[in-house]
Amino acid sequence: MTASRGDGGARGRGRGDGGYGRGRGGGSRTGKGPVRDEPRNAAFDVLRAVDERDAYANLLMPRLLRERRLGGRDAALATELAYGTLRGLGTYDAIIEYCTDRAPDPDVRDALRLGAHQLLKMRVPPHAAVGTTVDLVRLRVGVGASKFANAVLRKVAARSLDDWIPIVAPEDPVGHMSIAHSHPRWIVSAFRDALGGDDAETADLLAADNVRPLVTLVARPGRSSVPELQDSGAEAGRYSPYAAYLPEGDPGQVPAVAEYRAAVQDEASQLVALALARVPVEGRDEFWLDMCAGPGGKAGLLDAIAAYGDPDEGFPGGKHLLAADVQYHRARLVWQTTREASVITADGTEPAWRSGAFDRIMLDAPCTGLGALRRRPEARWRRDPAGVPGLGALQRGLLGTALDAVRPGGVVAYVTCSPHLAETGIVVSDVLRGREDVEQLDARSYLTEVPDLGDGPHAQFWPHRHGMDAMFLALLRKR
Repeated sequence: MTASRGDGGARGRGRGDGGYGRGRGGGSRTGKGPVRDEPRNAAFDVLRAVDERDAYANLLMPRLLRERRLGGRDAALATELAYGTLRGLGTYDAIIEYCTDRAPDPDVRDALRLGAHQLLKMRVPPHAAVGTTVDLVRLRVGVGASKFANAVLRKVAARSLDDWIPIVAPEDPVGHMSIAHSHPRWIVSAFRDALGGDDAETADLLAADNVRPLVTLVARPGRSSVPELQDSGAEAGRYSPYAAYLPEGDPGQVPAVAEYRAAVQDEASQLVALALARVPVEGRDEFWLDMCAGPGGKAGLLDAIAAYGDPDEGFPGGKHLLAADVQYHRARLVWQTTREASVITADGTEPAWRSGAFDRIMLDAPCTGLGALRRRPEARWRRDPAGVPGLGALQRGLLGTALDAVRPGGVVAYVTCSPHLAETGIVVSDVLRGREDVEQLDARSYLTEVPDLGDGPHAQFWPHRHGMDAMFLALLRKR
């Protein structure tokens, strides 16, 4: 759908100094100096770091909040501004492009994105959203840029988000969902394929990706418990017996987390480790392997289950976990979060262990990470479909060596934090083609507490169905 672009005061400006002017002096719109808003400045700095040096928002934001001593409402505002803007980037960019006849400089564009998020998704009065953003641009970029930002944001404010979408979104289903739900088109297509071409459910998934997830904790058995986490203000999880949700606050302030007896871990990650431990194996059950263990979330839970067991699940304990990762710094993170495991730096495609050495193997393969976009909002803009074939080749190689490393009667869990068919069922089918020594188990039968995991034999978790990351699980037994 097309419409004419009113000038709104944003046209006809000279291009000197990048098109906006770089002077930093001058008064504000009211005759007073611009006000420095610390939460908005922190959010702006996160956006610039993500844009300029590929920083990770989930790592940078907590550090900025500590350094600038932002807490309570200010911390919550800064976090919502940064994460919400990163999630809505595709939508906001389409609207901003419609409202101006030239591409803003990168720093001005990030400020406009912050302003658009406040205008279209937050309960910030329009005058406050425009005014604080204009002050931000005036302080951080210059007077000329602030006038340009003022003109653009006033045009953005003229319509609601629901009114903007029909104007800026293409009419085809994938293109429309891409703009309406702020996901790259190729990711929308991949999700749609994984959901069997269901447009309505695809839209539900994309919408769920844009909802800030709860902080989920894992109580590692033998070291912590859900009741202990509840005493620290958490609430019991929905599906995993080890899960607890932290409604607010810094998880690092929870004593069990600070002492590495508990950790932050999505419920789907807990459940795939639990499913691997639940599969019965005949004979020996002593040696477990986490093949791509970094940064250590699943290894931490498997280590606790292996070493200490869990009477409620019928796990006897007394097992030993070997955790390996190809990168030293990731292996070191595994070492920090485990207690009884042996941790090594090793390449899973060139095994440092003999064939048939293990009874259970966790292969959480490197992948696009499309299943965790709600937790890493900037990741959707960094991923490139050109990288999927290379990851697929790596995944096939790792799964092949994992199946060689497990003993007859043992079991391998193939896991990806992605629902992309090229990283999930297709990989499993390709590797098993011609291998008569492996059988697929129905992964859903080991996770009966979780509904709607798909048609099997694999299990697929979804944000919109389960409130978890979109994680894939295949369970494979060596004959």
